[in-house]
Amino acid sequence: MPSFKDLGLSKNIVDALEELGYKKPTEIQELAIPQILGSDKDLKAFAQTGTGKTAAFSLPILEKINTDNKATQAIILSPTRELAIQIAKNIKEFSKNIKGLHVTAVYGGANISNQIKDLKKGAQIVVGTPGRTVDLINRRSLKLGEVKWVTLDEADEMLNMGFKEDIDHILDATPDKKQTLLFSATFPREVEAIARNYMFKPAEISAGEKNQGADTVDHQFYLVSERNRYPTLKRIVDVNTGIYGIIFCRTRRETQEIADKLIQDGYGADSLHGELSQAQRDIVMKKFRTKKIQILVATDVAARGIDVTDLTHVINHKLPDQLESYTHRSGRTGRAGAEGISIVIVTNKDKNRIRQIERKIGKQFVQKEVPSGKEIVGIKLLQYAQKIKAIKVNEDDLSDNFEDIAKDLKKLTKDELIKRFIYNELEHLLNYYQKTQDIGADTGRERVTDENMQRFFINTGKMDGLNPARMIGLVNDYLGVKVDIGQIEILKSFSFFEIPKEHTEALLKGFENAEFNGRSINVEVTTQPKTRSRNRDRGRGRDRNRGDRKRSSGSDRNRNSSRDRNRSDRNRGASDRNRGGRDGDFKRRTEKSTRRRRRRSED
Repeated sequence: MPSFKDLGLSKNIVDALEELGYKKPTEIQELAIPQILGSDKDLKAFAQTGTGKTAAFSLPILEKINTDNKATQAIILSPTRELAIQIAKNIKEFSKNIKGLHVTAVYGGANISNQIKDLKKGAQIVVGTPGRTVDLINRRSLKLGEVKWVTLDEADEMLNMGFKEDIDHILDATPDKKQTLLFSATFPREVEAIARNYMFKPAEISAGEKNQGADTVDHQFYLVSERNRYPTLKRIVDVNTGIYGIIFCRTRRETQEIADKLIQDGYGADSLHGELSQAQRDIVMKKFRTKKIQILVATDVAARGIDVTDLTHVINHKLPDQLESYTHRSGRTGRAGAEGISIVIVTNKDKNRIRQIERKIGKQFVQKEVPSGKEIVGIKLLQYAQKIKAIKVNEDDLSDNFEDIAKDLKKLTKDELIKRFIYNELEHLLNYYQKTQDIGADTGRERVTDENMQRFFINTGKMDGLNPARMIGLVNDYLGVKVDIGQIEILKSFSFFEIPKEHTEALLKGFENAEFNGRSINVEVTTQPKTRSRNRDRGRGRDRNRGDRKRSSGSDRNRNSSRDRNRSDRNRGASDRNRGGRDGDFKRRTEKSTRRRRRRSED
C-alpha cells in the first residue's frame, strides 16, 4: 500500500498528517488523491460513510490552491452544520503547515454577520451548508467567480434533505471552467441527474459497489408492535453479550430517551446528538472509542464523522426517513474485513420498506424472533460462569478473615453455593425476565399521533418560490440538524409547517435575521388549526387542503389522497342533495307565483 508521500503530497501536508496520526491512506484516498492532483477532469467518487472522504477531496485541493490569492477558490457543500464544522476543522488541521491559507465555515443557525466578516477577510476555502451559502451569494458577500473546485460531500444526503434547488443555484453561480468533485455513499437518480447536468465527462472511482451494503454485514429485522420497540431493543442488547455498537434514532428527543432508559437499566451507554456542545461530544466519543461505554445512541446527523472501525452492531431503533440513509448507517459496521450485524426494529406498517431497502442494497434481510426471557437468562448464566472461571486470584489480597469466611461457607453444599453466587449477581435480570412475557411479532397497526409536533407560521409562500422541498431544506439548514418534518402547507404569501416540539426554541433562534430569495423571513409558533376542507378560506381553499395532507411517500400518500377524495366526494354529494332539495322548493315557488301573475293578468 502506498504512503501519502507516494500519492504526490508535499512534505508540509504529509508532516501534518503524521502528527494527526494518519499512517496509510484509505482505499478512497488512494484512488481520489492522485486523480484530482493529476487531472482537471470532474470526478464522481463512491465510498461508504466513514472511509476518509474529507481527506480524499481536501488534500489535493490544499496541494494545488494559490495562497497568494485571497479570493474563494474552493467551495465545499455539506448537508449539515455539524458536518460542515467538522470538515472545516479537518482541513485546518491538514493545512497547519501552509502559511496564508484561510478556511471558513458558513452555516445556518449562527450569526450571519460574523460569517460575512470572515469572508471579507479572505477565505480561499469555504465550507458551507446549501441554504446559508445561497443566502450569502444573494447578499453578494460570497463571490464564487474565481472558484476552481466545487465539492459536493454526502451529495445523496443533501438531496434527501431538500437542497436540490439550492445546489443548482450555487453551481450556476460558479464559473463554467472548474473541477467538480461529487462524493456520495449512494448514487440515487437525483445524484446521477446532478452529475449529468453539471459535470463534463467525469472520471469515476469507487471504493466498493454503488448503492450496496458491505458483503461483511448481515442484515436482520425484528417485527414487533410499537409499544414493544424498547423492550425488544433491550433483549437484543442482552442476547448479544459482546455488543459494541451504535443505536440510531431519528430525533434528538428519541435519542436522549433511549440512552436514559439504557443507563437506568444498567447498560454502558451514552447519547450523541446535535444539541450537545463540541466539548460534550468529545467526552462522549472518548468514552466510546476507549470502550468505557459499549453502546452509543445517536442521530444520523451527529454520527457523521465517527471513525470507529470495530463496531459489532448497528441497530436501527426506527428506520430512517430516507431509505438511502440505511446504507450510511449499516456501513458503520463490517469494516476492514470484519463481520458486522445491522439490525432494524420495525412494526407491521414498516415491513414493506424492508423490501425496498433489500432492492437498494442488493442484500436480503433475515427476520429474527425476539429472544425469549429463558433464552437470555441462559446466555447470561453461561457468560457469568465464564467470567468466574477467567478470574485470576491473588491470595495475598484476600482478607485475613478468609479462613473464617471459608469455614462458614462450608456449611453450604457446592451446588447451593454456586446458586447463591449466581443469584446474587443476576438477581435483577432473573426477576425481570420472570415477570415479563415473551414478545411476539406485530400483527396489527397502531395509531400514530402528532401530539409531540409544533406548528409554525412562516411569512413566505408560492409567490416567493417556496415549495415543500425548499421548505424542508430551509428548516434543516437554519435549524442546523436534520429533523422529522410533519405537515407542510404552502400558500400564496405565507405557509405552515410542523417539527417536533423539542426543537421549538432552537428553530426560532436559528431563523433570526434569516432570508429567503432576498426577503426577510419571520417564523412564529402558531395555533392556527390545520385546514380540513377545500371550501375553507375561500380562494385559498385548494392550497390549504393540498398542504394539509402529509408529505408522505409511496402507498401512504396514495392512501391519504384517496381518503381525501372520497371524503370530498361525500361532502359534494351531500351538498348536491341539499342543493337539489333547495332548487326543487325554489322551482315550485316560482311556478306557483307565475300562475298567480297569469290569473291576475287574465282578470
